[in-house]
Amino acid sequence: MAAAITKKQLKEMPVIPYEKIRDHVKTGQIFFSSGSYAFSGVIQKLTKSVWSHVAVIYKDEELGRVLVLEAEPAVGIRLIPLSKYLHDYKDKRRPYKGQIAIASLNLDLEKEKLNRGISFGLDELARPYDNFEIVRIMMRILFHISKREKNRNYICSELVRDVFAKAGIIMQYKDTYISPDNIWSDERVQLKYRIL
Repeated sequence: MAAAITKKQLKEMPVIPYEKIRDHVKTGQIFFSSGSYAFSGVIQKLTKSVWSHVAVIYKDEELGRVLVLEAEPAVGIRLIPLSKYLHDYKDKRRPYKGQIAIASLNLDLEKEKLNRGISFGLDELARPYDNFEIVRIMMRILFHISKREKNRNYICSELVRDVFAKAGIIMQYKDTYISPDNIWSDERVQLKYRIL
């Protein structure tokens, strides 16, 4: 598993310029962020973790694009260039406010199965959150519970869990609720790079 870390330890990790590792980033790697925004801080506090967000990397080799497949509360499920996080987050011409790391699962990911998981995530693109989803997210975090209803609204860690489940990889966690830290704590997750 990726070792538990504090915000201070994360900030002290060396940052590897994205341009140096971009060619080595692969589909199926895991994007973790530790935001310095109000909502990020609430998630970190409630989950007792440095991480506030998690997503899956999708690399389109033909187009030469590295994308982040994520569930974003204000937007729903989207695909966003990783470079937007690093240079132009939320179209404000500045990077994401926080730290970003990329991790890998320490196992052989069969391309066909991984593609099945990514395809599932892509099929969910643009699925909006409903009006009360943010409240339900906070309640699930606060009370460590899973979704009770069978809907297709996701929080970030649920999307990552389900993408990997469709690829035949069951994330290992103890709680009934899955958070970014639960994914980080899976014994197969290994930190590769801190890029911001």
